[in-house]
Amino acid sequence: MRLQITDLCKRYGEVPVFEHVTFDVAGGEFVAIVGESGVGKSTLLNCMAGLDRWDAGRVMHDGTDIGALDAEARALWRRRHVGFVFQAFHVLPHLDVSQNVALPLMLLGERGAAAGERVARMLDAVGLSGLGDRLPQQLSGGQLQRVAIARALVHRPSLLLADEPTGNLDPATATRVLEVLLAQTREQGAALVLVTHSEAAAARADRVLHLTADGVR
Repeated sequence: MRLQITDLCKRYGEVPVFEHVTFDVAGGEFVAIVGESGVGKSTLLNCMAGLDRWDAGRVMHDGTDIGALDAEARALWRRRHVGFVFQAFHVLPHLDVSQNVALPLMLLGERGAAAGERVARMLDAVGLSGLGDRLPQQLSGGQLQRVAIARALVHRPSLLLADEPTGNLDPATATRVLEVLLAQTREQGAALVLVTHSEAAAARADRVLHLTADGVR
């Protein structure tokens, strides 16, 4: 797996959020993106996932030009290859834990016993074995973030994108959640790109990129 960001520029109107952003991410690599508030770290992550459009430059994944795909093809690429973990969890309140984790498999048409076994293994891996039938409102913040991690990884994506995944958690819980995230991405050989304000989280990365309005360093 290789993700290539080349001379990427994002503007709101005439005002650039960032420009001249160029870097690569290799399979199995953990890259942390840090920077001042408002510099567009989350926007950059959304561009990498094909969730947001950009004004210049390219996003390439294993030779596929993401910007050249139409909305349907981009969504299918994302379902197959990308896992996303948000700061605000984004679990669906009307679905139980197992159903939330199973969503990426359902979107890929994978159902039945094999999918159920994969969900169960993923819940066990993130320390939530036995909680599959609970609703989100019955869980703590740390447990909800582990549900989000399980959901992001259950379909074995090659690229995991995480936007401040420990930002809403107390320090001890944040440390445990980060350990789970790193252990599972390493086990699956996925590339991890993490946007964070946490120095402790960034310190665990293979590389730290500082995003500014004029690129990364």
